Amino acid sequence: MPVERVLPTDDAADLIELTREIAARELAPRVDEAESSATPPREVFRTLGRAGLLSLAYPEDVGGGGQPYEVYLQVVEELAMAWMSVAIGVSVHSLTAYPVERFGTAAQREALLPDILGGETLGGYCLSEREAGSDIASMRTRATLADDGSATLSGTKSWISHAGHADYYTTFARTDDSGSRGLSCFVVPADSDGLTFGAPERKMGLAADPVAEVHFDKVAVGADRMIGERGQGMQIALAALDAGRLGIAAAATGLAQSALDLAASYASERKQFGRSIADFQGLAFLLADLEAAVTSARATYLHAARLKDAGRAFSKEAAVAKLVATDAAMRVTTDAVQVLGGAGYTQDFPAERFMREAKVTQIFEGTNQIQRVVISRHLLREITGKGTAR
Repeated sequence: MPVERVLPTDDAADLIELTREIAARELAPRVDEAESSATPPREVFRTLGRAGLLSLAYPEDVGGGGQPYEVYLQVVEELAMAWMSVAIGVSVHSLTAYPVERFGTAAQREALLPDILGGETLGGYCLSEREAGSDIASMRTRATLADDGSATLSGTKSWISHAGHADYYTTFARTDDSGSRGLSCFVVPADSDGLTFGAPERKMGLAADPVAEVHFDKVAVGADRMIGERGQGMQIALAALDAGRLGIAAAATGLAQSALDLAASYASERKQFGRSIADFQGLAFLLADLEAAVTSARATYLHAARLKDAGRAFSKEAAVAKLVATDAAMRVTTDAVQVLGGAGYTQDFPAERFMREAKVTQIFEGTNQIQRVVISRHLLREITGKGTAR
């Protein structure tokens, strides 16, 4: 059922309606076949871009929609209600654009952002490595800089969405050995010599969102493709991740909403002992708890987004939102399978797919264990002045 939203403007309300129309027309009819065949929905991203839905949170002077982040996130939630792989893809794509818009030069923004925000190009975000997941500072991919500012990248990135399908890769690499201050950011064209891809990971969910390793074998990158200053990569990556965590929180909330809607609908129609199973208090109370979990998840990500929109610190709140929303998604989708009983364990209903898709939300953009580290460090610093965030 449609979520009742309190939106800041009439334009924002129109964007939500547009998103729902596109989701019903372009996403819902394709999702089952695409997930079954592991087919990436490349054309869907172009459709979303041409509709202006990939550029919402970016300023109008760079081709963006100039919308508050809370509006963009609610669009992501609506997309996730129809097709989780697409919502995750939108969040990842937005993550790749953030360094260019926030830290790029005027020339870089002019050259790259129109196609990125318009959906004509699709991005991959190359941060994680096999031995450098949560511990970003231990990454080994190296960029050797020449006197003219150009670079040569060598190394392997892991768990990269859109690998082999993206048009560019926002990539973080080591430019010197000074720990977290030795990382830099580059935008690498997909057709660069020496750039190759591993076989897609055999994942338990999100089959239409291909994930694979990206291999850099002496990949040459021009000086105009380094984003920000040398050694600024850690700052760029962490700033982007704060926003990215909210994208995952919104997507997880949308997934949980769909699972709840399915469970409530099934419980209303399924008859046992001469009445709807929803009439049994045990099940009715379970559905009430699921509704509370979804509503709480939505409130946490919107609170963090509104802090971001107000120009206030939101790192702790982003971690809280990611933790609360993804844990809620795992619980709600699992209980939705239980509500459907044996039917929930079959592929005749999407409940089992929802449950498989929910699991990874507790892992990527920082595991939920890492979110607890982030939250506790912020809390300790706020209360005692001790400790460091992240």
